Amino acid sequence: MTDPTRPRANREATLDAVQEPAGRKQRTSQRRADIVTAAARIFADKGYGNVGMRDIAEAVGIRGASLYHHFSSKEEILYAICLSVTREPVEENLPLLDAAGTPTERLTNLIRAHIRHLLHRRVEYRVGQHERTSLTPEHLAEIDGYLQYYNQRVKDVLAAGMRSGEFRTMNPKLAALGILDMLNGVSNWIRGTADEVADTYVHLLLDGLSPGPADSRDA
Repeated sequence: MTDPTRPRANREATLDAVQEPAGRKQRTSQRRADIVTAAARIFADKGYGNVGMRDIAEAVGIRGASLYHHFSSKEEILYAICLSVTREPVEENLPLLDAAGTPTERLTNLIRAHIRHLLHRRVEYRVGQHERTSLTPEHLAEIDGYLQYYNQRVKDVLAAGMRSGEFRTMNPKLAALGILDMLNGVSNWIRGTADEVADTYVHLLLDGLSPGPADSRDA
């Protein structure tokens, strides 16, 4: 609690000292984000193997030494790019599968969120798809872990929908892989608003999952 008996100037100086680390942390976080975004564009255009740290520093408009203050290597930048399209969806999208609603409603919300994230991270998705094998084994294992967990959660909601009769019976693991592969392919061409794309993919995917007359007879 601030001591009201202290001179105003001293109190403000103390407040500035407390706030400065938080502000510096925010600036550092923003600079790292700028580096990741710029590096993703260069990796997508030229290929990861054809880009050096100097190229990334020039694209961001900083000195090479400053770049190393934020990332120790080019591979660490690639790792950050891959996290943005694996860990982020796990943290931001998967809670939708834990919300109230039928499997159809929860899967619909996930598809829409996934496509919105694809639009936001379109370049990063392309880089992650094509360049993640350049990661160290430890980093690659972590990235693959996020992908496998995401796939598992989609498989689980599909299986729930099959049990409830909302979805036709099929191999839920293959269905999840097919759906996510179809959605992630959007990153190669999506532009502008994600709403029309999301609407189209929701109808396309859910129509394909809906039970037909043959499924009713087999039940």
